Amino acid sequence: MIIGLLTAVAASACYGTGSVLQAVGSRKSARREAAESSTTGVTQHGGPSLSSTAKAAVTWEFMVGTVLDFVGFGLGALAARLLPLFLSQTVISANLVITAVLSIKLLGIRLSRAEWSSIAVVCAALVLLATAAGPEGSGHTPIATHWWLLVASVVLIGGGILIVRLLGGRAAILAGLLSGLGFGALGVGVRVLNGVDPFHLPSLLGDPALYAILVAGIGGMYLHTVALQIGSVNGATAALVVGETVVPGILGVLWLGDASRPGFAWVAVLGFVVAVAGAVAVAWFGEPEAEPGAAGAGAPEAGERPTEVVAR
Repeated sequence: MIIGLLTAVAASACYGTGSVLQAVGSRKSARREAAESSTTGVTQHGGPSLSSTAKAAVTWEFMVGTVLDFVGFGLGALAARLLPLFLSQTVISANLVITAVLSIKLLGIRLSRAEWSSIAVVCAALVLLATAAGPEGSGHTPIATHWWLLVASVVLIGGGILIVRLLGGRAAILAGLLSGLGFGALGVGVRVLNGVDPFHLPSLLGDPALYAILVAGIGGMYLHTVALQIGSVNGATAALVVGETVVPGILGVLWLGDASRPGFAWVAVLGFVVAVAGAVAVAWFGEPEAEPGAAGAGAPEAGERPTEVVAR
């Protein structure tokens, strides 16, 4: 349990730091395209084009942030196999707290009293969850459910990319929700993956859950990048947290046999609800800040939107 908790906390730290660096890289790319008066950075619906997303991804800040995301992915995958999903996913989603704190230094964001209070609520809820969590379930499921997970991941990510392309700049909340659901599907896939313990390469490569992990992980990261580019509103971050924690947490209990310690079920439920509510509050109370250099420039021009950090 202790090793799993430490692993989940380390994954959260990697994700939170990576999100801030990715936000810095996305802003730098957006400012460069704006300075060049580029018209190729958006689709006809106002969303970011694939070339624009690619340009954001090649800034050094974004690349370092992406490396941290991959490290976080590995640590999060390990945590998902060592802890109940309702605990591992909630601890990882607490990267919102790390993102908020690092944003003070790297992005010049000032946290309000409400945000600090929300951070304290999240930390207290995580203590409740760690106290109440029992052993994780076996994770053994019929292979048919692995195929269903793959199909669901393809539909989720494929449909999400299409909808985001059509809605453009209005898709911030949806991009946040879909990326969160993608990362949640990744956590479930890691938990049910065959051929890991004991290691058996043919079983691993033949398991549809492996490809569900790849689709959900890569697709979720892309939708997360899009959310950063289009200046995701507070609700997008809240939606990401809900998608990443609530759905896999419920599936872990109903499908994979996750449970709390005897007599501590109410503590687990309370901690889970309070942790998600606190994380949503951190995002909701987050104040959208103006782009650097915009001070004194007056109100944003038509079509211009402030950029916020969307934590992973």
